[in-house]
Amino acid sequence: MTAVPRTRLWRDQCGAVFAEFAIMLPMIVLVVFGSIDFLYAFYQWNAAAKAVEVGARIAAVSDPVAPGLNQLSSQAVLNGARPGTPMPGFTVTCRTGSCACVGACPGLLENSFNEVAMHRIVYGRGRSACGQAGPTYTAGMCDVLPSITPDHVVIVYKQSGLGYAGRPGGPLPTIELSLENMQFQFFFLNSLLGAHIAMPAVRATITAEDLCSGVGSSICGS
Repeated sequence: MTAVPRTRLWRDQCGAVFAEFAIMLPMIVLVVFGSIDFLYAFYQWNAAAKAVEVGARIAAVSDPVAPGLNQLSSQAVLNGARPGTPMPGFTVTCRTGSCACVGACPGLLENSFNEVAMHRIVYGRGRSACGQAGPTYTAGMCDVLPSITPDHVVIVYKQSGLGYAGRPGGPLPTIELSLENMQFQFFFLNSLLGAHIAMPAVRATITAEDLCSGVGSSICGS
């Protein structure tokens, strides 16, 4: 049996293409799958921006998530403000089952929360869960981005300078609706790399209108 010269082995290029392909394949797969996930993440970010706009609009014309908010204008008069004068400043922040108030919030209970109003914003009008069929008018935030739940939503009601003490419909606060603790959902990167990337803050601001879901609601302004 004749030994193969070493110089011949060194110069042998049989299978070189296969070896190079085996080295490059993981990188190619990562780039292709990463590009797909990047585009999907960009879609989610844009959908989240649209969802907060939808939620803010619903919040502007629905019962407030903070019970008692519509009574602040009448409570201001009871606490000494002259009817027709500017409303005292207040900021009410609602998230995950409770609301907290800073400023002039007489009559607004701390740690109170209107879960029905929050579900209306997230799930849509007349719905109790995401994905229920109905006309576009009834759509909620999760119809735009299904991964949104009430736990992700933060609503801030802040005195805007509009309205006045004693206003029958209640104050006219600025409503800021934002999403927190949201993560991008990936097709491949979660399982390939264990990647979990937080979604940047997304928020929308709108001026409240009626803050009442309908005549006869127990928390609508008088």
